[in-house]
Amino acid sequence: MITDTEIKLKGVEALIIALGEVQAERFISLILREPFDYTIWQQKLWLNQSVESISSMAMAHRQAEK
Repeated sequence: MITDTEIKLKGVEALIIALGEVQAERFISLILREPFDYTIWQQKLWLNQSVESISSMAMAHRQAEK
């Protein structure tokens, strides 16, 4: 298991790779401005989706990345 600090560093690195430095900073500032509850987000994320459909979407996404 990695530490919280390592998770934060990897997250920032991923944001910079995906968005570039300026947009990554903008994303972080947007997140900090808004109240965000990860648990509630997860509960609503796949509402009305079966495990099978979520699994199919994940497998399709993985195949698309190859």
